[in-house]
Amino acid sequence: MLMRSPHRGFTLVELMIGIALLAIVLAIGGPSFATWLQNTQIRNMSEAVKDGLQLARAEAVRRNSRVRFQLVDGLTNSCALSTTGSSWIVSMDSAVGACASTNMADDAAPAAPRIVQTRSGSDGSKNAVVAADQSSIEFNGLGRIATAPGADIAINVTNPSGGACAAGSGPMRCLRIVVTAGGQIRMCDPRSGFGSEGC
Repeated sequence: MLMRSPHRGFTLVELMIGIALLAIVLAIGGPSFATWLQNTQIRNMSEAVKDGLQLARAEAVRRNSRVRFQLVDGLTNSCALSTTGSSWIVSMDSAVGACASTNMADDAAPAAPRIVQTRSGSDGSKNAVVAADQSSIEFNGLGRIATAPGADIAINVTNPSGGACAAGSGPMRCLRIVVTAGGQIRMCDPRSGFGSEGC
C-alpha cells in the first residue's frame, strides 16, 4: 500500500518573509520606475513631433509642393496655432480653425485644409509639455523650410509633473527637436552638449 504525503502549504512565517522581501524591492525600485514612466512620456512626445516633421518634409518632396507641420492647441474646429500645443497636424494648407476636418490630401477633389495626418497630444504623453520657437513649419518641394528662419528652429519637450530637467539637476531627461533651414530634423538631449545626441 502506498502512503500519500500530506499536502503542505506556506507557513505564516514564510508568507511574512515573502511579503517583507516584496516590500523592500518595491521601496527600492518604485521611485525609479515612476521616473522612468515620466521620462517615457517625454520620449513619446518627442518621437511623435519628430515623426510629424519628417512626414511633412517627406510629403513635400513626394508631392513637390508645400506641406505644413502645425502645432495646435487641440484637434477640434476651434483649433489655433500654439507654440505650446502638444497636438499637431500635417496639411497642404493652413488647418487653423479646421483641425477636425475630414478633407484628406489624397481625395479626388479635396477642399482646404487638405489634411495628411493629425496627432492628439494626449496620445501616450499626457504630462509632456512642448515649447517651440514657432508653431508652424512649412517645407517646400525640395524638403527645405519654405521661409528660411534666421536660426535653427527648436522644439523643447519637458515634463514638469515629473520634475526638473537633468540639465537643471532634475530627474527628467528632457529632449529637443531641431529643424535646420535645410530641412534636417534631429532629436537631441540639451544637457549632453554637442555630439551624436547633443544639441
